[in-house]
Amino acid sequence: MTHPLAKWLRPFGSALVVILMGAATAPAVFAQGRCLLTLGTPACNTAAITPVFAPTGWKTIAVEQITFLAADYRKEAAFYIALMGWTLRSDDGTQAVLDTGTWGSAIFKQAPAAPAAAAAPAAGNGRGNAASRVSVTSFGFVIDKWNAATVEAELKKRGLTPVADNDGKGFESFHVKDPDGFDLQISNGNGLSKARKTAATAKLAAAAPFESTGWKTVWLDHFSFSVTNYKETASFYSNLLGWTSTYDEGSQNELLIGDVGNVIIRGGNPLDPNYRKSTNGARIDHISFGIAPWDTDGVKADLEKRGLRAQIDTSSKHQAPDGTWVADDIHTAQFKSYHTQTPDGYNLQISYVTHDNRLALSNAVKPRKIDGK
Repeated sequence: MTHPLAKWLRPFGSALVVILMGAATAPAVFAQGRCLLTLGTPACNTAAITPVFAPTGWKTIAVEQITFLAADYRKEAAFYIALMGWTLRSDDGTQAVLDTGTWGSAIFKQAPAAPAAAAAPAAGNGRGNAASRVSVTSFGFVIDKWNAATVEAELKKRGLTPVADNDGKGFESFHVKDPDGFDLQISNGNGLSKARKTAATAKLAAAAPFESTGWKTVWLDHFSFSVTNYKETASFYSNLLGWTSTYDEGSQNELLIGDVGNVIIRGGNPLDPNYRKSTNGARIDHISFGIAPWDTDGVKADLEKRGLRAQIDTSSKHQAPDGTWVADDIHTAQFKSYHTQTPDGYNLQISYVTHDNRLALSNAVKPRKIDGK
């Protein structure tokens, strides 16, 4: 009897079909998604859902901000400056604004003091550390068609409740909540995205944690966005901001954020007969940034020289001669990255992905049917 997965995998060659068929019951054959080997089953239904609302026709053209709430915002900012080559634009004593490069901005806000028992994070594993004292609380994007009155009306038409956030100097924006209540800012191009066109020369009142790596952050490889209903959230951002899907795997969907970056939206599948909506809401458990220059062994050495973890993540595995499953070698894998941890415990992923090879991850993990699509 032919295994039902064989016809989907045949385009890759008989050897791969045999390997993957033998792993059909093995846990976590691939790091990305849970449905690669059960694509199309009831629990991994890839059918489209009814759109959450009509498309706006807007396109995302820039990152406005990524906002982090940190136990020690200056320590976090100093870390990214030294490790990732970010530059300080301002620090008002409660938050620091950094240019991540010419393409984005990060805001590190000071979190309220934690209770004494929770003040010190435990050692983490670099992958979604539960003891992290950092969280991403908001992200914001610039859209191409801006007229404040029109944007507000279109948001309200879709059942959203826009809250204006303007500076009185030309910057205009609205905050709305996505299906899980995550804060999304939609703006014109006169805020941080415009400020990045001038040099950032501010000095941070915190010492560098180590010698600068000399790296530059050149790309938003992906947000890892965990939500309660990944199809609903993907539909929300696709129809609101023009994000486009690379694939629907049955438990996640990687979307292109215009020409700005990527996002992997992960979570429950509403078409799964056993779906039960989680009450955990949405969280960005890690962010992957592409750096340059990239040297696979050099990046690892630079991390370890600074006392940082360099946990390999290629997001794919293969079967060894003894039948065990091992991660693909980072030197030959389609996707190359390391996970490390920031001072306050956030899971930071560093990859070789740039604008020009932005599909490296999706190509490495995308399940394919017999037609190759």
